[in-house]
Amino acid sequence: MKENGHNSISDQPVIGITMGDAAGIGPEVVVKALADPEIRKAAKFIVFGMNEQLCYVADAAEIEPFWGRHQHEKISRDYPYKVVVADYDEYSVPSWIRGASKMAGEASMEFCLDAIDAARNGIIDAVATAPISKKSWNLAGADWPGHTEMLAERCKSPRKAMMFVAEPLKLALATIHEALFDVRNKFTIGCVFEPIDLLNDALKMYFDIRVPKIGVAALNPHAGEDGQFGDEEKRIITPAINLARHHGINCLGPFSADTLFLRAAQAEFDGVVAMYHDQGMIPVKLLNFAHAVNVTIGIPIIRTSPAHGTAFDIAGKNIADATGMKSAITTAIQMAMTKKNLELRIQN
Repeated sequence: MKENGHNSISDQPVIGITMGDAAGIGPEVVVKALADPEIRKAAKFIVFGMNEQLCYVADAAEIEPFWGRHQHEKISRDYPYKVVVADYDEYSVPSWIRGASKMAGEASMEFCLDAIDAARNGIIDAVATAPISKKSWNLAGADWPGHTEMLAERCKSPRKAMMFVAEPLKLALATIHEALFDVRNKFTIGCVFEPIDLLNDALKMYFDIRVPKIGVAALNPHAGEDGQFGDEEKRIITPAINLARHHGINCLGPFSADTLFLRAAQAEFDGVVAMYHDQGMIPVKLLNFAHAVNVTIGIPIIRTSPAHGTAFDIAGKNIADATGMKSAITTAIQMAMTKKNLELRIQN
């Protein structure tokens, strides 16, 4: 198998990788992740990004470029390289910019939009996204606050949820980027049922867990203590769980969050649904921050990303850790392979 020649392994997945914000650590972690020969053995890769920026960080890290280059307007599944950069040379972000900017926002949005379309059209089998800056997107006039909303709109998906894979936890969130005091106003049976349903489907399709067991967290301390500390467990969460069970989903709860995550970490549950952002993210990052992967579920394509941000403060210093990006890429590969094997099993 040649890395810069024709790839003889035709059944390998093709993974799209978006470079992220050019002023952040995205270019560095993408290059460092793909420099790992074990990762390059597992798939073919199309990097949606800027060749100039990638060469710059490779030089700083003393990594010999290992990729081919093509214009992004001519994206193909059949590039004669293990790694190819779909180059957006119409964009240029000066190396001295180390913060949010309209220029970087426009470029990183374009990388994502084209990668999503490539996945929808079957050119790539999954997308792993390097970190973007929400402020850069805002400066560039984005219609979306972040990846999740862009993915859902571009894929015309009315349902979506954020899932995190940080072994030993697999977790989905009922509410995402909401002010804590605003959660109550948007807390419905539907917003709890939806991540249970989507997590159940994702565990089956992408992780080959045939009958997932899902634990559902309570919202209030001690699961409300029979209504003493709030009635959301009785009024919203329990009806959502009952609805999920009616649809054949094996889910239990609501359980007090201070014990549920310990039980899940000890493999009592295949997945967990948390009620609000930090309720889920604190245990995820405490247990396995370096390898935590964000997965968008409910959309018809596979998308993963590291759980960290752009880290503008260390960009350009060649000290960024690529562990999270590696985990996002390997998770995307695993999910694509599991989905393909499941489809073959169903056909046979």
